[in-house]
Amino acid sequence: MLIIPWLTVPFIRKQSFFRFLPVASFTSLFLTVFSAMANKKKWWITKRPLFSGIPVDFPYILGPYFVGTLWVFKQTYGNLPKYLLTNIVLGIINVGPFFFISQKVVGVFKFKRMNNITWYFISLFTAILIYGVQYNGKIN
Repeated sequence: MLIIPWLTVPFIRKQSFFRFLPVASFTSLFLTVFSAMANKKKWWITKRPLFSGIPVDFPYILGPYFVGTLWVFKQTYGNLPKYLLTNIVLGIINVGPFFFISQKVVGVFKFKRMNNITWYFISLFTAILIYGVQYNGKIN
């Protein structure tokens, strides 16, 4: 889950990569802190963490989420409706088939006190937050 998304990065122009690297890094930091808090509150459990003793799903955060943030911003930044629609569709895929495979088939994590719908809205809130970070940070 960590390596496959990174195989697509060479197809992002160098200029776009560095333009959106700060917002992707901010997103990773935000999700790392959120994931640590969620594990502590037992909203979900990470069954196979990358580093033992650190219950954060780094392969998910640094793989599909980080690289996905780069791609979404590269394709949609500057067009807020397109950005929101893209995040709505990706959110549905994320909480639907992707989470089913991650929880049931591969067994990477499991929701305990949170459900897919709640995570979907947290993801949409995060998408709006990071768009504001990119926009207000004048990282154009």
